[in-house]
Amino acid sequence: MRYSNSKDDAMEVVNDGFVKVFRELPGFKPRYDNYESSLKGWMKSILVNTAIDHFRKNNKNYFIAELEESHFEMQQVSETAIDKMSYKEILDMVQRLSPVYKAIFNLFVIEGFKHEEIARCLNISVGTSKSNLSKAKANIQKMLNEKAINCYGQKAI
Repeated sequence: MRYSNSKDDAMEVVNDGFVKVFRELPGFKPRYDNYESSLKGWMKSILVNTAIDHFRKNNKNYFIAELEESHFEMQQVSETAIDKMSYKEILDMVQRLSPVYKAIFNLFVIEGFKHEEIARCLNISVGTSKSNLSKAKANIQKMLNEKAINCYGQKAI
């Protein structure tokens, strides 16, 4: 769901990913002594790449803005009532991001990709990746502040 706009899209990505997994399973070679860990990592890689491919195929016309380096700095967030939010509440906020912001946020924050890798995967510049991550974080911060004020009567930062 982190990469999709709907449950149907997410199911399509998972189905396509598992088709690839089963198709390539005979050629799987573990990289580590722990077979299970190797298999999990290999499958995760296939599923993430399938999600990226799906994103690229379905989001060709979204506007991606370039910003200067000075726009990438984010404020530090201290511990607040936001820490009490559930995973589902946080995922709902990520789902409300535009498709481009959501994809870059997930790849960088959740999957641990570097901006260079994201740029290569999505055929964008490194600066665009940084810019869109910054905007995604700012949008999430705004949503968190609104949620904190509405639910807890305090600002998140």
